[in-house]
Amino acid sequence: MRTDLSKATFIIPIRIESDDRMRNVITSLAFLLENFETNIIVKEVDSRSIFQEDVLPILNDICNVPVDLVHIFEKSHEPLFHRQRVLNEMIMEAKTEIVVNYDCDVILPIESYVLAYTGILENIYDVVYPYGSGLYQKKVAATDITVSKFLETGDYEFLNAVSDESTSDFGWAQFFRRQVYIDGGMENENFKAYAPEDKERYYRFTTLGYKVGRVNDTVYHLEHARGENSWFSNPHMQSNMSEWDKIQNMNREQLLEYYSQQDYLKKYVSL
Repeated sequence: MRTDLSKATFIIPIRIESDDRMRNVITSLAFLLENFETNIIVKEVDSRSIFQEDVLPILNDICNVPVDLVHIFEKSHEPLFHRQRVLNEMIMEAKTEIVVNYDCDVILPIESYVLAYTGILENIYDVVYPYGSGLYQKKVAATDITVSKFLETGDYEFLNAVSDESTSDFGWAQFFRRQVYIDGGMENENFKAYAPEDKERYYRFTTLGYKVGRVNDTVYHLEHARGENSWFSNPHMQSNMSEWDKIQNMNREQLLEYYSQQDYLKKYVSL
């Protein structure tokens, strides 16, 4: 029986740049579809839709439930993936009380999803990081066989067996009260491609005074090849770091003033 997370929408930006990234997209989506009654929006930005051509047929083949999700494709030949813009567009597409900024390479324990979800519905938190801070990451060197066995059985030992323990911090997945996400400035589109936006997001929402919580459990990160969209080779890295250096010195009032002046937000909300 699937767990009811019907008041949440998982927003998942993708660009499938490697075979292992495609396997991760299939694995994470199959896991969500099989385990939860929820809403999923996948937005793909690429020169062609690998999701439509290759991922969707596999999901339809391996899932024991209907592949009920929204897939949005934006054709682009731009080499860099502007994840923050894509996330903002999906925040506005979502209609549920909760939105989950969800990395396509992430798996969590079932209970972590539930605790994060109920923590917001019960007004305990506005934002929840569904994993601990510290040595809570399992870096999974996945193979097709590993993920197939995991999806078939739901047994996390198949992931544990090919994992190394590492630190976790602020990325991967966050559950947001949707209106708080919007009121707090959404994703900062001044960050482009790989960036310290995960640190900035945590700093901003805590400094603004929102109720930010954690679930102190493991996050499984399915490893993948890294190009300039997911590593420090990003050509926008210097400007991204300058943005973060500026913001991390702002107090609550300065943050409110700064975000009230951001032109990108005018596409989505009235400032």
